[in-house]
Amino acid sequence: MVRERERVARGGARQRLTVRDWADAALAAMGEGGLAAVAVEPLAARLGTTKGSFYWHFANRDALIEAALERWEESRTEAVIAELANEPDPGARLRRLFQRATRRAAEDPLEVSLLASASDPRVAAVLARVTGRRIGHIASLFAELGFPEDEARRRGLLAYTAYLGHTQLSHAVPGTLPAGDDRDRHLDAMLETLLRPAGTTGTSPDVREMSPDLQVSESAAERG
Repeated sequence: MVRERERVARGGARQRLTVRDWADAALAAMGEGGLAAVAVEPLAARLGTTKGSFYWHFANRDALIEAALERWEESRTEAVIAELANEPDPGARLRRLFQRATRRAAEDPLEVSLLASASDPRVAAVLARVTGRRIGHIASLFAELGFPEDEARRRGLLAYTAYLGHTQLSHAVPGTLPAGDDRDRHLDAMLETLLRPAGTTGTSPDVREMSPDLQVSESAAERG
């Protein structure tokens, strides 16, 4: 549940909620009950405020849904890509991306909920943008590793398909997936298969290597 964001500041004055606060609350509600769970009064109660705060920021419920979907797009795709940009090795970047994305998707039902709401035109539009952006980014990492453009795109699509399957299983039948260190070995094996040159059975690039300082930052990010 999203924490109450309206805080009592020094002197007893309340700090006004922001558009982001409302968007985050709406996303939490979507994860719990889909688009139908996005309702003004329950969200106001969740945030410890009144409907007046909502109408200060939004003309109607549709405007809140649009803001929430934009927030999801930025925080779960663009921000993640930017956070990993400092890793110079594309193989290590690919591994960190999958480790972070699969762990977060397993812990948070929002991604599965949005996929289940794809019949809604607003959700369909953002899913199309996010899917294209994610597959394109993954394909660019394969291209950096030396795969031709067409092959990099194909492997990017295969990798994203594997991610979505992992996400669905983690919520529908979680017991089928390994946990702990076995989970990391499972993801490494998947990536090594995707990184192996076509028509070969040899060893693929080691995707487990990353600089020590980034290992520390990655561990901290995953704990958060």
